[in-house]
Amino acid sequence: MIAIETLTLRDIQPSQFYISAEKMRKISLWFDGKAMDKFQPIPIKILDGIPVITDGHTRVVYAIQQGLENVPMQWDEDNLNWEMYRKCVEACRKRGITSPYDLSDRIVSAEEYVRKWDAWCDALHRGILE
Repeated sequence: MIAIETLTLRDIQPSQFYISAEKMRKISLWFDGKAMDKFQPIPIKILDGIPVITDGHTRVVYAIQQGLENVPMQWDEDNLNWEMYRKCVEACRKRGITSPYDLSDRIVSAEEYVRKWDAWCDALHRGILE
C-alpha cells in the first residue's frame, strides 16, 4: 500500500476534467495556505494501482494556484462505484489529465461547468445504471 503521507499533488490522478470558477471563488474566501486547519483532507482511493482523487478537485487546483505542492489527504473509506470512477479516470487520461496540475487551464464558468461536467456525469451515470 502506498503511504499517503508520501503523496504530493503531482502523484494523484484526477477523476474529473473541469473545475468551476464559482467554486474556486468560494474557496478563496476561506483558504489560507499557511494555516490548513479549514482545509478538509482530500479523499484518495487506489484504483488499478493509481492514487485517484475522489472529491475535492477544486480545493486541490486552488492550492496549486497558491503555490502548494502538498495538502492534507486521507484514504477514502466510502464504497464507490468503481466502474464509474474507471470511466472518469479514463476520460481524464484521454484528455491529457494525469495530475491536478493539468486542470489549471480547464476552469470554466458555473454555467459551463453544469453544461460540460455535470451533464457528462449524468450521461455516464445513466449509461452505467441502465
